[in-house]
Amino acid sequence: MKRYFVLLGLAVGVTVIIGVAAIVMLHSEKSVVAAANAAVADEGPMPELGGAVAWLNSTPLSRESLRGKVVLVNFWTYSCINSLRELPYIKSWAAKYKDAGLVVIGVHAPEFGFEKERANVENAVRELKVTFPVPIDSNHRIWQAFRNEYWPADYFIDGKGRVRYHHFGEGEYDKSERVIQELLRENGVTGLDASTVRISADGAEAPPSDDVRSPETYVGYARAEKFASPGRFAQDSAKIYSLPARPSLNQWGLGGSWNVGAESAVLQKAPGKIAFRFHSRDLHMVLAQPKNGKPVRFRVKLDGATPGEDHGVDSNADGAGEIRQPRMYQLIRQKGGVRDRLFEIEFLDPGAQAFSFTFG
Repeated sequence: MKRYFVLLGLAVGVTVIIGVAAIVMLHSEKSVVAAANAAVADEGPMPELGGAVAWLNSTPLSRESLRGKVVLVNFWTYSCINSLRELPYIKSWAAKYKDAGLVVIGVHAPEFGFEKERANVENAVRELKVTFPVPIDSNHRIWQAFRNEYWPADYFIDGKGRVRYHHFGEGEYDKSERVIQELLRENGVTGLDASTVRISADGAEAPPSDDVRSPETYVGYARAEKFASPGRFAQDSAKIYSLPARPSLNQWGLGGSWNVGAESAVLQKAPGKIAFRFHSRDLHMVLAQPKNGKPVRFRVKLDGATPGEDHGVDSNADGAGEIRQPRMYQLIRQKGGVRDRLFEIEFLDPGAQAFSFTFG
């Protein structure tokens, strides 16, 4: 809310009357609170948190046990680039407002089959240094209770157990933090630090670039788009594929012997390749090793050459890397200008599983 104060000064002479007016706009903490208050309408009662297969970092929590607390319910999954880029903010808010009564709950709702496995989620939570409560929602029971459809998704609940605000996807972090502050003030908290957190993240958690023209792309036939290898998928059976000769932007293809399932493609015999023409600073792939757990070696190239300084955190300057666990791998981070590039990855061992491409 803008508040205006008018100061009028009048000086009266024999023949001249001079009027001076000045308008001063004040941005006070009250105006910030008012703006946040306007965003926090009542969206109904908080749904229950039952149905998780396990809880990490906490005993199971419920709607009733959280009454009197301000709660942020964050839906995420550990191989999702959008969830990973939001995570530094979620962790910072959990730490900053813990003593003021904020409870952050990171509902891990899987997208891919391997994210349903407790051991994989435990490993990801440990490596990502997530310390707030994480219910493993492998059957999407909590997801369904909230009628959620997005990764990430944030629901803000007041001390009376009412959902007061929600935000889907990345961004608008200042606004979300202002909502947290307003709900804490409503709950009787005083002396809050009214500033908002500033994040400096690297690796996969770094913000995306301003020039991303490639969309998330799935490898499994259930959601695959712009597949450009000659011929169609042989669904759920092995087939020899050849890479497209001149893929257009955002087209991709397979080379070698692959079994393409609904969710992923599995390399039947090494070597095997995947190529993608993309336009972004970063290129990531969700990959997994075979079910026997053996690591899979790979090499990546940009426009037919080793990536050099444009390698990602999971590949080196020569393009070499290994799949050792099912997760998202950052394979390219370009240091110079962004333009259309041809990415290739060659797997040197059988059993590699490829799920999707994401960009940033």
